[in-house]
Amino acid sequence: MIQKTEAANPFTSKQIFLAGASGAIGRQLAPLLIADGWQVVGTTRSADKAPQLREMGVEPVVVDVYDAAALRSAMNEFKPEIVIHQLTDLPHALEASKMTAALVRNARLRDEGTRNLVEAAASAGAKRLIAQSISFIYADGPLPHREEDPFLAETHPVYGETVQGVASLERQVLNAALDGIILRYGLFYGPGTGFDAPIAPGSVHVSAAAKATQLAITMAPPGIYNIAENDGSVSTEKATGILGWDAGWRSFR
Repeated sequence: MIQKTEAANPFTSKQIFLAGASGAIGRQLAPLLIADGWQVVGTTRSADKAPQLREMGVEPVVVDVYDAAALRSAMNEFKPEIVIHQLTDLPHALEASKMTAALVRNARLRDEGTRNLVEAAASAGAKRLIAQSISFIYADGPLPHREEDPFLAETHPVYGETVQGVASLERQVLNAALDGIILRYGLFYGPGTGFDAPIAPGSVHVSAAAKATQLAITMAPPGIYNIAENDGSVSTEKATGILGWDAGWRSFR
């Protein structure tokens, strides 16, 4: 059994750059970070969402991740030790009529957007990058799927582009010149997702996913962690053993 490792906070500042702060998980995560004493700068592409971030206690930065120069400038101005990548480009409740185009956009975001974010984080001297990945594209095989199991083929007729994007994101984060941590979340449900209950095996409540992210800041050695409910489809032994994570955690927000 993996044993939980107690670790002191190694970071000298209390600054976090949260990319995707206005998303479903960002809205759950930011209050946890602020309660821990972190100063949080959060990105949004829309100036209309800046007041919402301020109400959460987050300093908003309106920036597009595809604008590499603007992103680098924002990161260098703040000089965070921790960068958290929660950027996605998917329709609310995964609306079926919009998903084909959304999967293309999301794959680009995971590739090109991650590249810009990694470069900006390294330029700013960040020590740790935590990035959102997914745990529901494993290839068929014995259950529960563990972190070392292979993904679907990149030529898969439906999810091939998604697999390519996820593989690029994970490779870039793990090869970056800082501590790279990949959290492979299950399908989200809960506030802000459009789903009140699990929608498939290996789902995860959005507030429990946020809690895993909070724990990963100081508890997680670099590497990959499955973050999903323990229904037999995905193994979360690493997350529960090393991070002390519990899929039943709720923020009651």
